[in-house]
Amino acid sequence: MGSIQLKTSIPGPKSLALARRGAAAIPRGISQLIPVFVARAEGARIEDIDGNMFLDMAGGIGCLNVGHRNELVTEALHSQIDQFLHTCFMVTPYESYVALAEKLNALAPGSGSRKTILLNSGAEGIENAVKIARAYTKRPAVICFEDGFHGRTLLTLSLTSKTHPYKAGFEPFASDIYRVPYGYCYRCSYNLKYPDCKLHCARHLEDTFKRVVAAESVAAIIAEPVLGEGGFVVPPPEWLGTVHEICRKYGILLIADEVQTGFARTGKFFAIEHSGVVPDLIVSAKSLGGGTPIAAVTGTAEIMDNTGPGSLGGTFGGNPLSCRAALAAIEAIEQHGLNERAIKLGSRFQTRAREWQSKVSFIGDVRGLGAMQAFEVVQPDVARTPDPETTTKITRYCYEHGVILVTAGSYGNVIRLLMPLVITDAEFDEALDVIEAALVNACATQPAISEAPVLA
Repeated sequence: MGSIQLKTSIPGPKSLALARRGAAAIPRGISQLIPVFVARAEGARIEDIDGNMFLDMAGGIGCLNVGHRNELVTEALHSQIDQFLHTCFMVTPYESYVALAEKLNALAPGSGSRKTILLNSGAEGIENAVKIARAYTKRPAVICFEDGFHGRTLLTLSLTSKTHPYKAGFEPFASDIYRVPYGYCYRCSYNLKYPDCKLHCARHLEDTFKRVVAAESVAAIIAEPVLGEGGFVVPPPEWLGTVHEICRKYGILLIADEVQTGFARTGKFFAIEHSGVVPDLIVSAKSLGGGTPIAAVTGTAEIMDNTGPGSLGGTFGGNPLSCRAALAAIEAIEQHGLNERAIKLGSRFQTRAREWQSKVSFIGDVRGLGAMQAFEVVQPDVARTPDPETTTKITRYCYEHGVILVTAGSYGNVIRLLMPLVITDAEFDEALDVIEAALVNACATQPAISEAPVLA
């Protein structure tokens, strides 16, 4: 695909015309962040129907860690198309479902026997993980975390924290869902400082059991090892271990939501591996499929086998196309060393972002794990007031100049990176240059920190 060039007319006429058709045919609840329509994509690049070229730093919201049209994935899809498209695994099964389950069981952290079910989406995976946890423990309640995101179905929306645009107007929600603060040190709910806080946010679960919901009523605690939609928040290193310790104490299952954090994004197949914690259940999706829709719940055999025959499944769960694509995506991660690549990309971003932070007043926090990186945009005040307006200005400048970004955070003030891990150093540096230019542009209306120069 051609070289990246400065964009001056976004959206182009073809995209604009198609957007008008979409507005007439599709409900407004399905909104588009970027006013361009894709014609083709490869690696870390996208070309729109007007011929504009973009560097993709969004990756289909984290679904393309192995890149657009990864060679191994496309070969697997073509091969499967020549055989069959669908039979429903519960009626006439096929080998790729079994092979993918075996692979996920082997990749899951910890020892002992594992089993996996395959589904269609991250939300469906979360729904099934909760079903399995409730069936195993014979308990009703689930504890989740502030700023967490787990999906948009009724149950997963009940677990999701952010109100607008996700929850408002869709009440009432599922019962027996309880929410507690995450390990979000930059915006500590208790106004404490790590490490002097002694992980009060995690240990406060003991108080929750006394004042909110009894421990013996809790089936599971569900946590993202790094918050996704909530702002790429990385908790303190011991936080997950402390939560897990409390789970073990009370016979509560720990569900790791690895929908966005999984498959090399943080430098390991599963982000929870960084903590040394072995969860009872892992939910994976997004980049598992290499661009195709698939999800999985993996857990200990004892827990997974606790439900009766026919109690789990779905018509398209573990579709043969997606199973073949997922096996190929995992092979691509292993062949191309994408876990190691994620660490290098994250380090490269941190170096640049720390320079930006030292020179402009509105970058409040730079954070991330592996290639799951972000910075939080705030007003230059003591309260670290979120600044979604400046955030939008930055992302708009970027897509108008050939770089696609998506935001995150409960306040819409976090810029996150979800680029394909196959992005080249030259492409990544070019994307960072455009982001830096966007910061310079935003500096025109933002004060600089004391005497530090603005970016130049």
